[in-house]
Amino acid sequence: MNEAELVARLRAAGCVFAKDEAAMLRAGAADDSELERMVARREAGEPLEVVVGYAEFAGLRIPVAPGVFVPRVRTELVARLAADLAPPSSTVVDLCCGSGAIAAAVARDRPDLAVWAADVDPAAIALASQTLARFGAQAMVSDMDASLPTSLLGRVAVLASCPPYVPTEEVALMPPEARDHEPLAALDGGANGAAMQARVFEAALRLLSPRGVCIVETSDHLSDATLATAVAAGFTASLETDDDIDAVVVVARR
Repeated sequence: MNEAELVARLRAAGCVFAKDEAAMLRAGAADDSELERMVARREAGEPLEVVVGYAEFAGLRIPVAPGVFVPRVRTELVARLAADLAPPSSTVVDLCCGSGAIAAAVARDRPDLAVWAADVDPAAIALASQTLARFGAQAMVSDMDASLPTSLLGRVAVLASCPPYVPTEEVALMPPEARDHEPLAALDGGANGAAMQARVFEAALRLLSPRGVCIVETSDHLSDATLATAVAAGFTASLETDDDIDAVVVVARR
């Protein structure tokens, strides 16, 4: 198909950035037959990143696959802060890591750090392990910190996380490509959106060193609840934002 036809089909399917998506699909297709299959998948609502097999994140291509949470650009703020705040030769842990985007960006930018990533989803960890291996970082299946090495307890300088934080009743309002194609467990943050964030802060109490920092992604409308959850766990907490990427993060200190 020619470029005009490709863009028209994507626009008809509701793709806002149809020209950009067309370029990515064409670049990822080996031939016209594969391009047709990829376009059909996108028309059916699959996330573009899943169709092409990767998500752009902090200058990296993070492999993704069907049924695994797709890293968002806004999460780059978590990775940036983690890399900036970690002392030399310290340890950073990425909980609820999904395909390992935060851990990969931190490990690339700070090769002096020991970087660990954990997620309860084995499919996500299979992807994360491949991505992180080239940076010398570790990924493992773990429900929060339950299966992490006990040697990490009380010795982690920065805990970074993008846990699920969509309130349960709002999941149905998400775009179809998210609610229909990503795991519910990677989206649903409980009744007020902060249930999984609370578990991250609880894990942080076990993992962080005395001056450690916990960095947790949130949103504008949930930020007060996230701050309150951090304070209830015993942290001093503040907000960091990046309007350019629509990012809101809570930085919690012991």
